[in-house]
Amino acid sequence: MRHSAALLLCCAATNAFVSPRAATRRPLAARRATESDDELAVYGAGGCAASLVVLYSEFTLKTTGCGLPAGPFGLVGAAEGISYLAIIGIAGASLATKAKTGSGLPAGPAGLLGAAEGLAFLAIVSGFAVLGFQLADYGYIPNAVPIEGGVCS
Repeated sequence: MRHSAALLLCCAATNAFVSPRAATRRPLAARRATESDDELAVYGAGGCAASLVVLYSEFTLKTTGCGLPAGPFGLVGAAEGISYLAIIGIAGASLATKAKTGSGLPAGPAGLLGAAEGLAFLAIVSGFAVLGFQLADYGYIPNAVPIEGGVCS
């Protein structure tokens, strides 16, 4: 009985020094961040550009057996790598939103984010198709970084 009273006293005292206004505030985790139309347009335009880079990279891989060259200062290779990461991020965000809300990403202004979402999934599916063709046609997958004396160097 004495332990129950002490526990009740401790629990009651934890909110004793909290102002009524602070006690009624919603927790920070319950707040949801919302993006402005400008941010959605930037995300959509960046996602569309990244998807187009990936689709061009996959086309190059299918036709030549090698990916895009590194380019000056490695900028083309860097853009390719970042684009692959971006479409994985867009697809992941779309799947997470679909699991939470039952629908994918919002269309965004001028439908840019919706277009980026569709192009990202198209690039992923075509990437698996190109992977199959690469193995069937050439029997190998090129290295991410070309090696000295390799087929794609």
